[in-house]
Amino acid sequence: MTDTAAWWRSAVIYQVYIRSFADADGDGIGDVAGLRQRLDHIADLGVDAIWINPWYPSPLADAGYDVSDYRDVDPRFGTLADAEALIREAHERDLRIILDIVPNHTSSEHEWFRAALRAGPGSPERDRYLFRPGRGPSGDEPPNDWRAMFGGGAWTRVTEPDGTPGEWYLHLFDVEQPDLNWENPEVRADFEKTLRFWFDRGVDGFRIDVANSLIKEQGLPDVGDKQHHDPGPHPHWDRDEVHDVYREWRALADTYDPPKVFVAEAWVPEADRFARYLRPDELHTAFNFDFLKAPWLAPALRGSVERTLREHAAVGAPPTWVLSNHDVARHTSRLARDPAAGIGTSLDSMIDLPADLELGLRRTRAAALLIFALPGGAYVYQGDELGLPEVEDLPEASLDDPTWRRSGHTQRGRDGCRVPIPWSGDGPPFGFGPGEDQPWLPQPEWFSRFTVEREDKDPESVLALYRRALRIRHDTPALGDGPLTWSEVPPGALGFARDPGFALLLNVDAAPFALPEGAEVLLASGPLTDDGELPQDTAVWLRT
Repeated sequence: MTDTAAWWRSAVIYQVYIRSFADADGDGIGDVAGLRQRLDHIADLGVDAIWINPWYPSPLADAGYDVSDYRDVDPRFGTLADAEALIREAHERDLRIILDIVPNHTSSEHEWFRAALRAGPGSPERDRYLFRPGRGPSGDEPPNDWRAMFGGGAWTRVTEPDGTPGEWYLHLFDVEQPDLNWENPEVRADFEKTLRFWFDRGVDGFRIDVANSLIKEQGLPDVGDKQHHDPGPHPHWDRDEVHDVYREWRALADTYDPPKVFVAEAWVPEADRFARYLRPDELHTAFNFDFLKAPWLAPALRGSVERTLREHAAVGAPPTWVLSNHDVARHTSRLARDPAAGIGTSLDSMIDLPADLELGLRRTRAAALLIFALPGGAYVYQGDELGLPEVEDLPEASLDDPTWRRSGHTQRGRDGCRVPIPWSGDGPPFGFGPGEDQPWLPQPEWFSRFTVEREDKDPESVLALYRRALRIRHDTPALGDGPLTWSEVPPGALGFARDPGFALLLNVDAAPFALPEGAEVLLASGPLTDDGELPQDTAVWLRT
């Protein structure tokens, strides 16, 4: 594997949602063996690394983000030996491996939490979590007014070993995901042990789930009317003390040669506070949610890019660019809606709005050229390279996301972007596994249009565009980390140059316009007009 210490500054990373990537044993669930069988697809795409969503033992109450053992592989996905073989085989293909780590909470099936329930109030076992007595004369009211991200209250009362109603424990997400107490030294030491466990097996880094959480304000005060991720001080988001944790992790990662890397999932609305996670002695990169949420409007896209570049430059960190992931509706379907409609990133925010799939696909192709041309790195969520749309009409009986349950069956949640991807054939399971049954989430018949097999044979497919773009990106010195210079373009368009000799033009909603005289087209997301002009919802890469 090519040994470049700062590879992460320009990396394109492919996200594998392992339950939905490839199933080797035919049980309808993706697994490590399936991923190993499909490594060549990822390598041929031209990316630099793979980020794998949690593969640890878990009850799967929240898609593996409820971890019961951080230092093993869930038997449904394979074995630790399978994981070690995958890491080795990926490295042989010049692909690095990024794992997911979930430090805010464990599963309620974790041995620590089971011990805490057995041990009772005031015990060292309970101090690993956030147990508190209830309010009210009988302690039958929650300790504070905090709300869970998946809906409902953030506290659940337990029954003590003697059978009496007892303390309450905090869970900022699902009831089966009790929050850890990061003021407890044992918690910090155990996570460092987990980092070393996987680093020593060749893992190249970690994506940190909910990196802006972990630390809670002393005394756990009421939050009042402040909403999740509102700007300003918050009792359980973005506490200053969380940075001490990441300085310790960075120091550990830097003991390896080459150093290991971290990427943060940090939903922090204030640019200056977001940048703090990326200081030179903390985390290497972070997901760019500001850009992911930007509507398909030229001023909004440019504004997001400018904010991103400015906040990252302040700490010397490279930006990342993300269009989709396992937590948001697929961008092909988001871009198929009117950007002025004010849709969010969830399926529930857009499901009732009319969609034009062909328009969404045009914009998807243009968006790919945009993110691969911007400074820094980028993420590709499995299926992005196929232009795969959201599955918006999954049968209610199949919905698995805890949001569906916690919302009282009013919000469909994130399952539509997690449907297993189609590899081949004309009907389910589309080569996902060796059997003939539907996988764990059912695939629609229209997936036949988006199979890898079909797109591999089509030189004009989204897959072909991704492969060409990433090959050019790899061979073009101007791309990856570095600056850009904005170009003069018509209103409703974006344009920038990158030295040496590269330019991007994106027509979002302007009238068709001419390309610069003398420029050579390297790649276009779609056909130009008969007059050689750039039409709406089309991007072009130029050699200047």
